[in-house]
Amino acid sequence: MAGLGVDVIYKDIKNLHISVYPPMGRVRVAAPERTDEDTIRLAIVQRLPWIKRQREQLQNADRQTKREMESGETHYVWGQRYLLDVSRRSGHHSVETKGRTLWVVTPPGADADARRATLDRWYRRQLKAALPALLDKWQPAIGIEAAKVVVRRMKTKWGTFVPHSGAIWLNPELAKKNPRCLEYIVVHELVHFHERGHGPRFIELMDYYLPDWRSRRDELNDAPLAAEEWSD
Repeated sequence: MAGLGVDVIYKDIKNLHISVYPPMGRVRVAAPERTDEDTIRLAIVQRLPWIKRQREQLQNADRQTKREMESGETHYVWGQRYLLDVSRRSGHHSVETKGRTLWVVTPPGADADARRATLDRWYRRQLKAALPALLDKWQPAIGIEAAKVVVRRMKTKWGTFVPHSGAIWLNPELAKKNPRCLEYIVVHELVHFHERGHGPRFIELMDYYLPDWRSRRDELNDAPLAAEEWSD
Protein backbone atom coordinates (compact mmCIF):
# COMPACT_ATOMS: atom_id res chain seq x y z
CA MET A 1 0.00 0.00 0.00
CA ALA A 2 1.16 3.54 -0.71
CA GLY A 3 3.47 4.88 1.96
CA LEU A 4 3.65 1.57 3.84
CA GLY A 5 6.24 -1.13 3.71
CA VAL A 6 4.25 -4.34 4.12
CA ASP A 7 5.56 -7.90 4.42
CA VAL A 8 2.95 -10.64 4.06
CA ILE A 9 3.82 -14.01 5.55
CA TYR A 10 1.52 -16.99 5.04
CA LYS A 11 1.41 -19.41 7.97
CA ASP A 12 -0.57 -22.34 9.30
CA ILE A 13 -2.74 -20.17 11.56
CA LYS A 14 -6.46 -19.48 11.91
CA ASN A 15 -6.52 -15.69 12.19
CA LEU A 16 -4.76 -12.81 10.46
CA HIS A 17 -2.34 -10.75 12.56
CA ILE A 18 -0.85 -7.32 11.83
CA SER A 19 2.30 -6.10 13.57
CA VAL A 20 4.41 -2.94 13.29
CA TYR A 21 8.09 -3.60 13.86
CA PRO A 22 10.79 -1.32 15.16
CA PRO A 23 12.95 0.35 14.27
CA MET A 24 11.58 1.49 10.92
CA GLY A 25 7.85 0.89 11.25
CA ARG A 26 7.74 -2.04 8.88
CA VAL A 27 4.27 -3.60 8.75
CA ARG A 28 4.12 -7.37 8.86
CA VAL A 29 0.95 -9.34 8.13
CA ALA A 30 0.80 -12.97 9.22
CA ALA A 31 -2.07 -14.48 7.26
CA PRO A 32 -3.61 -17.95 7.13
CA GLU A 33 -2.59 -19.93 4.08
CA ARG A 34 -4.76 -19.30 0.99
CA THR A 35 -5.86 -15.86 2.22
CA ASP A 36 -6.49 -13.71 -0.87
CA GLU A 37 -4.87 -10.30 -1.38
CA ASP A 38 -8.17 -8.38 -1.18
CA THR A 39 -8.83 -9.76 2.31
CA ILE A 40 -5.34 -8.74 3.42
CA ARG A 41 -5.68 -5.29 1.88
CA LEU A 42 -9.04 -4.74 3.59
CA ALA A 43 -7.59 -5.79 6.96
CA ILE A 44 -4.76 -3.29 6.57
CA VAL A 45 -7.17 -0.49 5.63
CA GLN A 46 -9.33 -1.23 8.67
CA ARG A 47 -6.31 -1.16 10.99
CA LEU A 48 -4.70 1.86 9.29
CA PRO A 49 -5.33 4.34 12.17
CA TRP A 50 -3.71 1.91 14.62
CA ILE A 51 -0.80 1.28 12.24
CA LYS A 52 -0.19 5.01 11.87
CA ARG A 53 -0.20 5.49 15.64
CA GLN A 54 2.34 2.72 16.09
CA ARG A 55 4.60 4.17 13.41
CA GLU A 56 4.33 7.64 14.94
CA GLN A 57 5.39 6.28 18.32
CA LEU A 58 8.42 4.63 16.75
CA GLN A 59 9.38 7.83 14.95
CA ASN A 60 9.05 9.83 18.16
CA ALA A 61 11.26 7.30 19.94
CA ASP A 62 13.88 7.68 17.19
CA ARG A 63 13.91 11.45 17.65
CA GLN A 64 14.30 11.07 21.40
CA THR A 65 17.37 8.86 20.96
CA LYS A 66 19.06 10.90 18.25
CA ARG A 67 22.78 10.97 18.78
CA GLU A 68 24.66 14.23 19.15
CA MET A 69 27.89 12.74 17.77
CA GLU A 70 29.74 13.30 21.02
CA SER A 71 32.36 11.10 22.65
CA GLY A 72 30.79 8.48 24.90
CA GLU A 73 27.90 7.46 22.68
CA THR A 74 27.39 3.93 21.40
CA HIS A 75 27.29 3.30 17.67
CA TYR A 76 26.98 0.01 15.82
CA VAL A 77 29.14 -1.38 13.02
CA TRP A 78 28.21 -4.76 11.50
CA GLY A 79 26.23 -5.65 14.61
CA GLN A 80 29.00 -4.79 17.07
CA ARG A 81 28.85 -2.02 19.66
CA TYR A 82 31.52 0.67 19.62
CA LEU A 83 32.23 3.61 21.88
CA LEU A 84 32.39 6.82 19.85
CA ASP A 85 35.43 9.07 20.25
CA VAL A 86 35.50 12.38 18.36
CA SER A 87 38.45 13.91 20.21
CA ARG A 88 40.96 13.55 17.38
CA ARG A 89 41.45 16.37 14.89
CA SER A 90 43.01 16.30 11.45
CA GLY A 91 42.99 18.22 8.20
CA HIS A 92 40.83 15.52 6.63
CA HIS A 93 37.79 13.43 7.56
CA SER A 94 38.28 9.78 8.49
CA VAL A 95 36.69 6.95 10.45
CA GLU A 96 38.28 3.84 11.90
CA THR A 97 37.52 1.16 14.49
CA LYS A 98 40.11 0.02 16.99
CA GLY A 99 39.24 -2.30 19.82
CA ARG A 100 35.81 -1.20 20.98
CA THR A 101 36.33 2.40 19.91
CA LEU A 102 34.88 4.09 16.82
CA TRP A 103 37.11 7.04 15.95
CA VAL A 104 35.53 9.82 13.89
CA VAL A 105 38.28 12.27 12.95
CA THR A 106 37.36 15.68 11.55
CA PRO A 107 39.08 19.06 11.01
CA PRO A 108 39.16 21.56 13.90
CA GLY A 109 35.85 23.39 14.25
CA ALA A 110 33.74 20.62 12.72
CA ASP A 111 30.29 20.48 14.30
CA ALA A 112 28.02 17.51 15.03
CA ASP A 113 26.46 17.62 11.55
CA ALA A 114 29.90 17.43 9.93
CA ARG A 115 30.88 14.48 12.14
CA ARG A 116 27.58 12.76 11.36
CA ALA A 117 28.09 13.27 7.63
CA THR A 118 31.60 11.84 7.89
CA LEU A 119 30.28 8.75 9.65
CA ASP A 120 27.38 8.35 7.21
CA ARG A 121 29.76 8.39 4.24
CA TRP A 122 31.89 5.78 5.95
CA TYR A 123 28.88 3.51 6.52
CA ARG A 124 28.06 3.77 2.83
CA ARG A 125 31.60 2.78 1.89
CA GLN A 126 31.44 -0.16 4.29
CA LEU A 127 28.24 -1.38 2.69
CA LYS A 128 29.50 -0.94 -0.86
CA ALA A 129 32.69 -2.84 -0.03
CA ALA A 130 30.68 -5.78 1.33
CA LEU A 131 28.41 -6.09 -1.72
CA PRO A 132 30.65 -7.53 -4.49
CA ALA A 133 31.27 -10.82 -2.67
CA LEU A 134 27.58 -11.23 -1.90
CA LEU A 135 26.52 -10.45 -5.46
CA ASP A 136 29.15 -12.83 -6.87
CA LYS A 137 27.76 -15.55 -4.61
CA TRP A 138 24.03 -15.02 -5.00
CA GLN A 139 23.37 -13.66 -8.48
CA PRO A 140 24.57 -16.87 -10.21
CA ALA A 141 22.85 -19.04 -7.58
CA ILE A 142 19.50 -17.31 -8.09
CA GLY A 143 20.02 -16.88 -11.82
CA ILE A 144 19.56 -13.11 -11.71
CA GLU A 145 21.84 -10.17 -12.35
CA ALA A 146 20.71 -6.78 -11.07
CA ALA A 147 21.19 -3.95 -13.54
CA LYS A 148 22.46 -1.78 -10.71
CA VAL A 149 22.79 -1.85 -6.93
CA VAL A 150 22.26 1.53 -5.28
CA VAL A 151 22.98 2.44 -1.65
CA ARG A 152 20.18 4.82 -0.78
CA ARG A 153 18.69 5.93 2.52
CA MET A 154 15.04 4.90 2.92
CA LYS A 155 12.70 5.66 5.81
CA THR A 156 10.74 2.42 5.95
CA LYS A 157 12.69 -0.20 4.00
CA TRP A 158 15.97 -2.03 4.37
CA GLY A 159 16.00 -2.74 0.66
CA THR A 160 13.77 -2.64 -2.39
CA PHE A 161 13.57 -4.05 -5.90
CA VAL A 162 12.86 -1.48 -8.63
CA PRO A 163 11.12 -3.43 -11.40
CA HIS A 164 11.26 -0.85 -14.21
CA SER A 165 15.04 -0.47 -13.96
CA GLY A 166 16.04 -3.89 -12.69
CA ALA A 167 17.89 -2.20 -9.84
CA ILE A 168 18.19 -2.98 -6.15
CA TRP A 169 18.32 -0.25 -3.52
CA LEU A 170 19.91 -0.97 -0.16
CA ASN A 171 19.69 1.14 2.98
CA PRO A 172 23.12 2.23 4.33
CA GLU A 173 21.76 1.48 7.83
CA LEU A 174 22.47 -2.17 6.99
CA ALA A 175 26.17 -1.49 7.67
CA LYS A 176 25.19 -1.20 11.34
CA LYS A 177 23.70 -4.70 11.39
CA ASN A 178 25.11 -8.19 11.56
CA PRO A 179 26.43 -9.15 8.07
CA ARG A 180 23.91 -12.02 8.08
CA CYS A 181 21.18 -9.40 7.80
CA LEU A 182 22.70 -7.80 4.72
CA GLU A 183 22.96 -11.20 3.06
CA TYR A 184 19.29 -11.83 3.82
CA ILE A 185 18.24 -8.52 2.24
CA VAL A 186 20.38 -9.15 -0.86
CA VAL A 187 18.79 -12.57 -1.35
CA HIS A 188 15.33 -11.16 -0.60
CA GLU A 189 15.61 -8.50 -3.29
CA LEU A 190 17.15 -10.83 -5.87
CA VAL A 191 14.30 -13.30 -5.34
CA HIS A 192 11.90 -10.47 -6.16
CA PHE A 193 13.18 -10.63 -9.74
CA HIS A 194 11.39 -13.99 -9.91
CA GLU A 195 8.40 -13.13 -7.72
CA ARG A 196 7.21 -9.57 -7.08
CA GLY A 197 5.03 -10.21 -4.04
CA HIS A 198 5.58 -11.97 -0.71
CA GLY A 199 3.15 -14.80 -1.35
CA PRO A 200 3.63 -18.58 -1.21
CA ARG A 201 5.94 -18.73 -4.25
CA PHE A 202 8.21 -16.05 -2.79
CA ILE A 203 8.38 -17.92 0.52
CA GLU A 204 9.10 -21.17 -1.31
CA LEU A 205 12.00 -19.56 -3.15
CA MET A 206 13.39 -17.98 0.02
CA ASP A 207 13.16 -21.34 1.80
CA TYR A 208 15.08 -22.93 -1.07
CA TYR A 209 17.89 -20.40 -1.34
CA LEU A 210 18.24 -19.27 2.28
CA PRO A 211 16.54 -21.73 4.66
CA ASP A 212 17.29 -19.65 7.77
CA TRP A 213 15.97 -16.41 6.28
CA ARG A 214 13.28 -16.03 8.94
CA SER A 215 15.79 -15.94 11.78
CA ARG A 216 17.87 -13.41 9.84
CA ARG A 217 14.81 -11.27 9.22
CA ASP A 218 13.89 -11.34 12.90
CA GLU A 219 17.47 -10.52 13.89
CA LEU A 220 17.41 -7.54 11.55
CA ASN A 221 14.10 -6.24 12.89
CA ASP A 222 15.13 -6.73 16.51
CA ALA A 223 18.58 -5.17 16.21
CA PRO A 224 19.12 -1.64 17.56
CA LEU A 225 18.91 1.07 14.94
CA ALA A 226 19.73 4.28 16.75
CA ALA A 227 22.85 4.74 18.83
CA GLU A 228 22.49 4.28 22.56
CA GLU A 229 24.30 5.36 25.70
CA TRP A 230 27.30 3.14 26.43
CA SER A 231 26.78 0.73 29.28
CA ASP A 232 27.91 -2.73 30.23
